[in-house]
Amino acid sequence: TSEQIEHLHRRFKQLSRDQLTIRKENFDSIPDLEFNPIRGKIVHAFFDKRNLRQESDGLADEINFEDFLTIMSYFRPIEMNMDEEQLDRFRKEKLKFLFHMYDSDHDGKITLEEYRNVVEELLSGNPHLEKESARSIADGAMMEAASICVGQ
Repeated sequence: TSEQIEHLHRRFKQLSRDQLTIRKENFDSIPDLEFNPIRGKIVHAFFDKRNLRQESDGLADEINFEDFLTIMSYFRPIEMNMDEEQLDRFRKEKLKFLFHMYDSDHDGKITLEEYRNVVEELLSGNPHLEKESARSIADGAMMEAASICVGQ
C-alpha cells in the first residue's frame, strides 16, 4: 500500500542518513540485526544482484530506494486476495531469494559446506553447543534430505 511504501521510504532515509543510496555499513545501525546469527547473510542479500533482478552476478556496492523496495518485497506476507498463479509466483520468488542467501559461491547449488556454514551460524548463539555438534546436525539433516530426494 502507499502507507507501507511511505513507511519504508522513511526507514530508507533514516538508514541512508538522507542520502540517495545505502551501503552495507548503513545496516550496522539496525539494533534488531545486531544479535541475529545470520545478520551477515541478510545484509549480503540486500546487495546480491540476483535479488535485485539484475542480469549480472555479484554484489552491488550500494542500493537505491527502488532496490530497497525490491528486497523488502521478499519479506512481505502473503495477501489473502492472491489467486493461485500470484501465490505460486510469490512463493517461488521468496524461495529464490532464500536460495541466493545460502548459495554463497553463486554456483546455483547449495553444497554441504554452504549448508554446514548456515547451520553453524544459526546455532552459534547457543553457548551449550560446540561447533562439531553443529556440523553433525548439518550433516544429518543433509543426509536425510538426500535420502528423501533419491526415494529411500
